[in-house]
Amino acid sequence: MNIGILGTGSMAATLGGAWVRAGHTVRIGGRSEAAAQATATRIGAAGHGSLAEAARFGELVLLAVPAAAAPELAGRLAAELAGRTVLDCTNALAPGADGLMLATPAGRSVAQQIAAAAPEAHVVKAFNLCHESIWTLDRLEFAGAPLTVPFCADAQPAQQAVSALITTMGCTPLPCGPLSRATYLEATAAFAIGAWWSGAEPRHAFPTPGAAA
Repeated sequence: MNIGILGTGSMAATLGGAWVRAGHTVRIGGRSEAAAQATATRIGAAGHGSLAEAARFGELVLLAVPAAAAPELAGRLAAELAGRTVLDCTNALAPGADGLMLATPAGRSVAQQIAAAAPEAHVVKAFNLCHESIWTLDRLEFAGAPLTVPFCADAQPAQQAVSALITTMGCTPLPCGPLSRATYLEATAAFAIGAWWSGAEPRHAFPTPGAAA
């Protein structure tokens, strides 16, 4: 697949690197050409350029920018993103008196805000639950099983494209329903990251039903 990445930070580099290793053609787009070139060189991407150029390049486009900036950027590039599958890997989180909290209005995920800003794009919430370091691993397998990647999407072609992308990474796609359910993935990130920060292991809270059989 041709994948355009909007952003030059850690998630752009680690996910982009994972996709390069999986055989995809990646182009990095940034506000700074020097930063885009540096990230592209670091991961072995096929090219770099402006944000608009990366958006036009990708069959899939990753928004790897801060959550607060993602809807505005999607709106600014709405024409370039029209008809494309747009991946939102962001988490809008903020520490508070009660712990790590979602920094979005109740029931209004970042992914839904992006979809509203670029209504002709096919927005998918995905890749927001793992720390950036996980995507640097050559083998995405834990406890003897491939990593599962949950995602939410409305359009069937986008669901199929993201499932195929996840599979090429050696992972298992987990469809979690339409984009209206993206708020649950974002809330799950708040729960999991908060648990990790406290020194706990959130996966131990989710034994499979079969474990009781």
